[in-house]
Amino acid sequence: MKYYVIAGELSGDKHAALLIRHIKQYDRQAEFRGFGGDNLKAEGVTIVKHINDLAFMGFAEVVAHLPQVLSNISFCKKDILAYKPDCMIFIDYPGFNLRIANFTYQQKIKNFYYISPQVWAWKKGRIKKMQKILDKLYVILPFEKPFYKKHNMEVEYYGNPLLDEISIFKTSENNKENFLKEYSLGNKPIVAILPGSRKQEIKKMLPVQTSIADKYPQFDFVIACVDSFDEEYYKQYIQSKNVKLIFNKTYDILNVAHCGLITSGTATLETALFDVPQCVCYKTSRISYIIGKYVAKIKYISLVNLILNHGVVKELLQSLWNTDDLEKEFRKIAFDESYRHNMKNDYSVLRSQLGNAGASDMTAKSIVKHLTNN
Repeated sequence: MKYYVIAGELSGDKHAALLIRHIKQYDRQAEFRGFGGDNLKAEGVTIVKHINDLAFMGFAEVVAHLPQVLSNISFCKKDILAYKPDCMIFIDYPGFNLRIANFTYQQKIKNFYYISPQVWAWKKGRIKKMQKILDKLYVILPFEKPFYKKHNMEVEYYGNPLLDEISIFKTSENNKENFLKEYSLGNKPIVAILPGSRKQEIKKMLPVQTSIADKYPQFDFVIACVDSFDEEYYKQYIQSKNVKLIFNKTYDILNVAHCGLITSGTATLETALFDVPQCVCYKTSRISYIIGKYVAKIKYISLVNLILNHGVVKELLQSLWNTDDLEKEFRKIAFDESYRHNMKNDYSVLRSQLGNAGASDMTAKSIVKHLTNN
């Protein structure tokens, strides 16, 4: 079978890569092409557009890059027609992927969507369209299946792929002592700084995330960098000397961290699954925030709080994202043992709600079975 995959950002690229690895176990003749990053490329997918050219965040940012977005959509449609895939696999990235899914539905190509658009937060009107154009929707958050059932749409939930990815990491040869020694760490507690994987996120998050580091020399502040950007790009936003940059070792960093300053997104759930007390931060353009606040119907933005439906981790958003408020929360997650203990107890509940590992394998099996039975 020929599969066309579209992942528009780093977390989606990681989830898609593990899914593809399992699809290859069930379909030995599988061929893959699409949009994605280095993780998909490592699994043998022919990448025609890299995620570095795709990851725009916020309403205002998308509008600012609209010509590039439209160009990518046009290119994608032409590339799909030329490749003639048996199916599409869409990974999150809804603004782009749902447009392409509508096109491929019209071309009578099977559409599989992995990691649901956040229609439970906003744009519930998309659900009817999704029912029509998608052959299967696979969700990864426990509250999504009953949500869709309430809206008369059947979806598949096999668990969260982060459980698979973290399990693979923990069972591979990722030795804590070797990592600490390689990067001259371990003499002080480590504060993990995850500024995100997009340019706009790093620019807005990192200056405040690093602003308190020099005030706490008893800690090592470590930035989890991605190789989409070089060291100089990160350094222009760093506000302290007591900071270390480590590339492509996010899980290694979380595996040894005492606490974390985490940009909202998949990273908040990853941090919780590593049992690391955290403060969640996010800031976008003023116009994007105003629009988002108007249309989104949710109390929280971090996945930890959304899944547990209460404020487990502190969310410092927009005007609250400043050095003073950050330091207040940092002192809690770094020094207050009762606060840290309660957060970790909530993390235990979170893990039990997510279920067991195996989502990537079961989703892959379902996709291949659906293709071969029709």
